[in-house]
Amino acid sequence: MLTKQDLIKITDYLWEIPKSFRKDMRVPARIYISEEMLDQVFKDKTCEQLVNVTTLPGVTKYVVAMPEAHEGYGQCIGGIFASSPEEGVISPGATGYDINCGCRLLVSNFSLEEIQPHLVNLANQIQRDVPSGVGRGGEIKLSISDMDKVLKLGAEALIEKGFTSLQDLEKIEASGSLKEADPSAVSFKAKKRGFDQLGTLGSGNHFLEIQKVERVYSPEIAQVFNLKEGQITFMIHTGSRGLGHQVCTDYVRIMNSKISEWKINLLDRELAYAPLNTFEGKNYFAAMCAAANFAWANRQAITYLVRNAWKRILGKGKELTLLYDVAHNIVKIEFHEINEKKIRLWVHRKGATRAFPAGYPEVPEIYRRVGQPILIPGSMGTASYVLVGTEEALKNAFGSTCHGSGRRLSRKGAKREISGTELKRELEAKGIIIRCASLSGLIEEAPQAYKNIDQVVGVVSQANLVQKVARLVPLVVIKGE
Repeated sequence: MLTKQDLIKITDYLWEIPKSFRKDMRVPARIYISEEMLDQVFKDKTCEQLVNVTTLPGVTKYVVAMPEAHEGYGQCIGGIFASSPEEGVISPGATGYDINCGCRLLVSNFSLEEIQPHLVNLANQIQRDVPSGVGRGGEIKLSISDMDKVLKLGAEALIEKGFTSLQDLEKIEASGSLKEADPSAVSFKAKKRGFDQLGTLGSGNHFLEIQKVERVYSPEIAQVFNLKEGQITFMIHTGSRGLGHQVCTDYVRIMNSKISEWKINLLDRELAYAPLNTFEGKNYFAAMCAAANFAWANRQAITYLVRNAWKRILGKGKELTLLYDVAHNIVKIEFHEINEKKIRLWVHRKGATRAFPAGYPEVPEIYRRVGQPILIPGSMGTASYVLVGTEEALKNAFGSTCHGSGRRLSRKGAKREISGTELKRELEAKGIIIRCASLSGLIEEAPQAYKNIDQVVGVVSQANLVQKVARLVPLVVIKGE
């Protein structure tokens, strides 16, 4: 069993599990975390899962974990690894069930003082217009041909419906579409689960918040992002819904059925994988890209519904502009420097997000001189952050950073320790308007169930993986059960 004594301290915010810890490790594992937070990762299988990932064929440089790291399916949440094209593999469990669970931020030109009289009506209207909850469908229904178009084109497929524009697309990671997507690699069962889920929020840690910019850390970058203190913003956090979950389920089963044929000795069946050059590996990547496209289209459809609700309450001519949309739980083909040579890699980010620096070609031109916007949401009732990526992240973390605060308690553990009635009262005492289908759903996502977002962001900031731009605090929280 791994203990703190097995770790090598590289800096105050970076620790390493050396390759010598276990003879089957191909590369070391690294954890960005403070000493104050370190004990938490030994309370579950986080470190064991990190070490298991280091044994995968083709794994390159090292496996990385972010400070929100906690036990997940196969790979820990907050885990990142890159796979080489020659010997590499692709793993659904190391990508995540909620493919392209991601975040986007909409920006208004209103201050809290101007919006305060309308907050309750706005919260009610958005809750009515944006369906949320497990399996909950919405008013937007897709035919088979519509679904295939969304899976192939992502957010771009919604242009003809009037749900998006070219101005929005340029502010979405990958312009809201992975070109390697192939709808035929997605099962009918997965498509069926998504037919009525475009424009829906889902459940669990997914949310829609109306927020206020509480503090600006970098005025110059904030100006480029059109952010200022006191300003009203909207954050949307959701993913590919049941469709993405089914894609992961389908391919975990397929890959597990091939273990004997491929002569694979799996340490954990949840970490099932396929070599990149196999039919199954190529098909999973194509299906994962399609599910990621569905998620971008989903967040775009929700944006359309939120904009309509905003105009209905405040009147025509009141606009919400998109700042950026970032993906979590995704595999991307990228070029990274290994041993002073740039090579093509399949980068798995599970519960982690990109953090590309200023000047990087994949950063939208509008933001390229300052760096890629990063959105790190807090847990319900706590702060969220806007940041930018750095050269340090590109050099030492495959251009990555954390995606949130990370769970401290399981959902069952939260229900044992937290009172829903008290929690609702505490949040409302802070002036936060809560819209949630049940107290049970509220308890599972209580702030006490998560790590401290300020500490988590503090680690990645002190480690120079990101630069803080602004801190946002919630005014309205809308969640599904």
